[in-house]
Amino acid sequence: MNIDLDLHNRNVQKLKKDNRKFFTKLKKNAVKTIHSEINQLHYKVFEEIDCLSCANCCKTTPPIITDKDIVRISKHLRLKEGDFVQKYIILDSDGDYIFKTTPCVFLDRDNYCEIYDVRPKACREYPHTDANKVSLDLMHKNIKVCPAVYEMAEKLKKV
Repeated sequence: MNIDLDLHNRNVQKLKKDNRKFFTKLKKNAVKTIHSEINQLHYKVFEEIDCLSCANCCKTTPPIITDKDIVRISKHLRLKEGDFVQKYIILDSDGDYIFKTTPCVFLDRDNYCEIYDVRPKACREYPHTDANKVSLDLMHKNIKVCPAVYEMAEKLKKV
């Protein structure tokens, strides 16, 4: 499925209030099964949506970089950890390490990740909708970035 990010952004804006109300209500009434329902939707939606047709997360949202990520990626790039940090990493206002540039410096023209096998943990886990306990706040936030999360939320509303 090809992703039309302009259409996605219009839909997100149109449903902004509705989604805020939905997630507020969902959090208040969260039942134990909600996480497994979201997990199931995650797999269904990603059967239809190909991240390579979008890569909006890589274009708009710098991932949090852990110390383990720094070790793994710098080794892969054959850089000293200090050199890797100096060249690619900054400390954000929340005190987290993130990549200096957006879109991600490792995103190529075809939306492939040049460091895919050693990508940061945050990238491997994004959009975090297949976690054992899904953060509803994070899912709500990621609707803006990820068309797949938007689709999951719309399907969840019908459950």
